[in-house]
Amino acid sequence: MLLVTGITGHTGRYFLQELIDHKYEGPIRCIVRETSDTSMLDNSGLNIEKVYGDLNDKQFIRKVMKGVDNIMHIYNIHHSPMIVEAAIENNVKRAILVHTTGIYSNFKYASQGYKNVEKKVTEMTADPNCPTKVTILRPTMIYGDLCDSNMSKFIKMIDKFRVMPVINGGRSLIQPVNARDLGKAFYTVLTSPEKTAGKAYDLSGEKPLQMIEVFKMISDNLNKKTTFVNVPLGFGVFLARVAKIFSLGKVNYVEKVQRMAEDRSYPHEEAKNDFDYKPMSFKKGIQLESEQYLEKSGRK
Repeated sequence: MLLVTGITGHTGRYFLQELIDHKYEGPIRCIVRETSDTSMLDNSGLNIEKVYGDLNDKQFIRKVMKGVDNIMHIYNIHHSPMIVEAAIENNVKRAILVHTTGIYSNFKYASQGYKNVEKKVTEMTADPNCPTKVTILRPTMIYGDLCDSNMSKFIKMIDKFRVMPVINGGRSLIQPVNARDLGKAFYTVLTSPEKTAGKAYDLSGEKPLQMIEVFKMISDNLNKKTTFVNVPLGFGVFLARVAKIFSLGKVNYVEKVQRMAEDRSYPHEEAKNDFDYKPMSFKKGIQLESEQYLEKSGRK
């Protein structure tokens, strides 16, 4: 039995598509919410059992773990310790946890919580006799379609504004990963336990790109003539702090602005070597997403 969390979410749907494409034969138990759109699950043709519940409910997690051999936990990194604890109690063979490269950030607000989660998981599985082998997957900035919460926002901004401020000239490096590549990676890791159990992998896009390169590609795909204006980091942080003060703390973008100047590119050599991870180019991926945006707005 395979237990999956987050299968109706953004990357979860691409993992489900891989299960469908490969005609996965084993039973799959999916934790979903009452409000989730499960039509893709219902029409998958796979041996799927839907379970409605709350991942914050410890008793529910323990109950749903019965009879499970493998876990694909996509939903939320902060639930990982509870998932692993229940997995160990039920002698689950393997847990694949989808976390984030945000753990490497120099900013405490962004990274400390993630570090605490991975430390706890490591401590829980440190015993050599632990029945559950854990694999941790850390995607970088995820994009891929209009349901993502990263590039879709930039696409809307560049489409709306002819002049766009860019922190530090957009010189910081990012390495966005397409959700399609993550779906493939999740499936490959699931079906390659001999190579991937007990390891951690960073899953990034094809290569590092400067933020300004990303913005210009989006502008070109939308056929826009966008003017990008350099905003020094110090001035951007100053404006964010002013906004925080005047909103009495309700609008706090200080660390988000600081992170815009932080390099967020990470190599994926280990994933390439262990399971032949080959992400698509950003040029191709953002073209697909931009076309989707133009179609939705009736311009294509």
